[in-house]
Amino acid sequence: MIGIPSRLTNPAVRFVLIRPGATDFDDQGRMKGCLDMPLSDCGHAQVTRVVQELSDVRFQTIFTAPCESAKETAAALAAGRTTKVKVVECFRNVDHGLWHGKLIEELRRNQPRIYRQGQESPDSIQPPGGETITQAKGRVLKAIRKVLKRSGDGAIALVIPDPLASVVQSLVGGDAMRNLWSAETDAAQWQWIEATMREPVVT
Repeated sequence: MIGIPSRLTNPAVRFVLIRPGATDFDDQGRMKGCLDMPLSDCGHAQVTRVVQELSDVRFQTIFTAPCESAKETAAALAAGRTTKVKVVECFRNVDHGLWHGKLIEELRRNQPRIYRQGQESPDSIQPPGGETITQAKGRVLKAIRKVLKRSGDGAIALVIPDPLASVVQSLVGGDAMRNLWSAETDAAQWQWIEATMREPVVT
């Protein structure tokens, strides 16, 4: 869970965590990691759906990861509103190193031990030349606390690709992240998250 600064008067901060629409790699079941990729045709359709579903929500600010798919998703969500969109560099996705572009199914077949580790305890997995989930937690924690501190009358939205979105959800909720592979591809899913004033836990 994530600790919200005690000077805030609200006992909890609610925000919308939004995965961007799909890219071509998401459609193909490939690991895109921190590659900068635009939305696919399927991704654009998914974002249109999300914009409609959240049309009645008054957003104070939309914070987005720096990748193209997230920025496109955030821009579509902000269209027709007076909402500000702010890019947060620390929200860049997990660096998968030499695994970028690799099919998840290929990894399952060729490296079954690593695949099982990703299902059961993904925090320590480190792709060649990439970063671990634990390292990603360390760099994103400060940014999350800073963003949530700005919560006011309107809702805030965080547009973050998976698997980093699942890392954020784990940090805020205090639940261990499970099954890295099921959190690898984006499809413009969203959910309300409540962050309470408790001490953060990073393992």
